[in-house]
Amino acid sequence: MAEIFEEPTWAVLELFGKKVMVGEVSSVTKFGTEMCRIDVPEVGDIPAYTKFFGGTAIYAVTPLDEASALRAVKGLRARPINPWMIPIPRIPAETHADIVPPQVEEGWEYDEEDEEYT
Repeated sequence: MAEIFEEPTWAVLELFGKKVMVGEVSSVTKFGTEMCRIDVPEVGDIPAYTKFFGGTAIYAVTPLDEASALRAVKGLRARPINPWMIPIPRIPAETHADIVPPQVEEGWEYDEEDEEYT
């Protein structure tokens, strides 16, 4: 990849899994191996972002001029991955009085206003 991208190049990057990205592509060494870096510019409300891919994840690379690449970026509107959040289930207050956690000893009372045992 280093021979192809000696300097950053605007390109369409096609990845296995039917994922298509457009941005400025370059070859970098990360984690002891050569990888493809793509810098996707900001599009409207989608912020600019960078991703790295191993060579085996790439199906095709199509170099473009900057103007064509920017038009393609606007058309794709690819989004960076948002962090996953695991919601913590909340037990409705009216059921708290029926649940006695193991650390609660006999004689403790549930304070509904503060939603805790005292």
